[in-house]
Amino acid sequence: MSQFPSLEAALKHFFGYESFRLGQKAVIEAALQNRDVLAIMPTGAGKSICFQLPALLQPGLTIVISPLIALMQDQVDTLTDNGIGATFLNSTLNLDQARSRIQAIFNGKIKLLYVAPERLFNEGFQEFLTDVVQSVGLSGFVVDEAHCVSEWGHDFRPEYRQLARLRRNYPQTPCHAFTATATERVRQDIINQLALQNLSFHCTSFNRPNLYYEVIPKTSRSYDQLLKYVRRQRGASGIIYCSSRKKVDEIGDRLQADGIKALSYHAGMKASLREKSQDQFIRDDVPVMVATIAFGMGIDKPDVRFVVHYDLPGNLERYYQESGRAGRDSEPAQCVLFYSVGDIKKAEYFIELKEDEQEKRIAYQQLQKMIDYAEGIECRRTIQLSYFGEQFPGNCDNCDNCKNPKPVEDWTIEAQKLLSCVARCRERYGLNYIIDVLKGSKQAKILQNKHDELSTYGIGRDHTKDEWKNLGRSLLHQGFMAETTDGYRVLKLNDLSWEILRKQREVNIAVETRKSVEEILGISESRMDAEMLFEELRRLRKHLADVNWVAPYMIFSDSALRQMAKKRPQTRADFTQISGVTIAKMQRYGEPFLEKIKEFCRAQPAPKPRLSETQIFTLQLYQRGLSVADIAKERNLTASTINNHLADLIQNGKEVVLEDFVNPPAQTEIKRAIAAVGHESLTQLREHLKEKFTYDAIKLVRAQWLNEQAEK
Repeated sequence: MSQFPSLEAALKHFFGYESFRLGQKAVIEAALQNRDVLAIMPTGAGKSICFQLPALLQPGLTIVISPLIALMQDQVDTLTDNGIGATFLNSTLNLDQARSRIQAIFNGKIKLLYVAPERLFNEGFQEFLTDVVQSVGLSGFVVDEAHCVSEWGHDFRPEYRQLARLRRNYPQTPCHAFTATATERVRQDIINQLALQNLSFHCTSFNRPNLYYEVIPKTSRSYDQLLKYVRRQRGASGIIYCSSRKKVDEIGDRLQADGIKALSYHAGMKASLREKSQDQFIRDDVPVMVATIAFGMGIDKPDVRFVVHYDLPGNLERYYQESGRAGRDSEPAQCVLFYSVGDIKKAEYFIELKEDEQEKRIAYQQLQKMIDYAEGIECRRTIQLSYFGEQFPGNCDNCDNCKNPKPVEDWTIEAQKLLSCVARCRERYGLNYIIDVLKGSKQAKILQNKHDELSTYGIGRDHTKDEWKNLGRSLLHQGFMAETTDGYRVLKLNDLSWEILRKQREVNIAVETRKSVEEILGISESRMDAEMLFEELRRLRKHLADVNWVAPYMIFSDSALRQMAKKRPQTRADFTQISGVTIAKMQRYGEPFLEKIKEFCRAQPAPKPRLSETQIFTLQLYQRGLSVADIAKERNLTASTINNHLADLIQNGKEVVLEDFVNPPAQTEIKRAIAAVGHESLTQLREHLKEKFTYDAIKLVRAQWLNEQAEK
């Protein structure tokens, strides 16, 4: 250190930067004092320099424990390119290469050695470390991606648990742990597992203000949305994450077929092909990488302008880290998540593959937090940062919910009801159970617990389950309520909860307003027709006004014309019922207008039956990705009733994708049956099909057939 007048001078000498980023200097100073360090710094905060610079300024060798070969190679390449003595020992090296690097270490030419945790405790490497201590000296251990130590972390690796032996084997050698993501429980687990002492803890904000967050509802046409999105990026560098190798190949092939320069990356590919794809992406030969989570950790590409998750990640920590690979250069970047309720089943499938029941519980709880984020209508940062124990006031102006804010309402009374119910249930249950009590459910468990006798039982029937869930999530995100983190998600009251119950604090939350029929369906056909007829009536009025040398408004007002277009009177008596139509005007101008209205009606197809509010509500839930069973459960209706709604929606030409319920070959077979025996009798159709298909399937296909016939 004596050769540099300041840490800033050393930073400039080794890395070329004039000043430190927020939080870096304090971590480096603690490391230079030979203290154990736990530093939690978001991606892009420059955590590598926090252990690399101390290693260069201290005597001896620093061992960096890294989970991936790609991560080692990337950092070593960057360091050696700066003329810094760094190397790695891993399975990619042959014997001669390994010996050469070991010799360079003993010659004092290497300051940082990167190794995998598996190598650290084999007998040969332990002997090597003993020689290092006696010759060049061991200045410290660095545990990179330290969240891998914890079973509560999003990327737990059992081999990282061995690192507990470091303190036993080298009690005087400082240990520095670094990660971009760690909840309070994970932090404590890291400290315990690594036996960190004389600890210097550092945690910078998890907020990445340059990242824009958005959640897009996934539909059967999501690929088209994805294609449009990628094209709008105009060749910018981006990553598209998919949950399976099959989906990676499918999306990669389709993008290439549609003219997008894209590559695929997953563990099922040959290592040489993966390496080639990664190299082409890093060198900007190809801008888009479609990958599983096998890609990205340790890829130090600063100019990734967008990260898309085409499938739901299993937990919020993983999403934070993977989306955080965008914008590491602090320039604006976008993080987009495609989400449907159907993705939850896929995530649950992978959870069920776990053998340990505790791991399953933890994974389910983490998944629910991810769902809370995807379905949340508050500021995305508030939801995300609260997961890491950091409070954020909202209104970030850089997420979809803040750019298009939902109305904020005072839900203090509802919050008091919910919190009171938590208290009366003795803080032993999760949100879903509390909601069931509030809505007066007659579930056996509620009756057995005698919670139907509580004063809060049934007092929440005036709100839907989704509305209560939104309130519960908001209370958790704002810190007004807590929940356990042991995999069970039991709600707990805190000091702020009691302030709300004592009427000392108000609760304002973002709410999802119930859309009107017109908003859900867009402009209805009748409205569109009315606009068309209105324009024709205006042209007629202008013609008559010109002929009679009067101003158009003197014939009929716009208001009168709109009523004509809407009500479409067919007789003189009906016409005179229009506001603004007098007997005199009827006699003078009525006949041309009546004839124009009749002519328009004759040219239009027969209007389809108007959909009811209950059918529209079913459509709204379907568009949010709910299955028939989920919609039926949410609405307390039978699946058959929901299928009736869907059939009516299909017959009316609404955007219900028949393939979601009946596969194409079955559709073809049912339509042939309709052509053979007619569409009137479902029973006759099912008998003709030899009961091969359910009534619901036949009903839905018949609805589409009827819609097709009406449009011919």
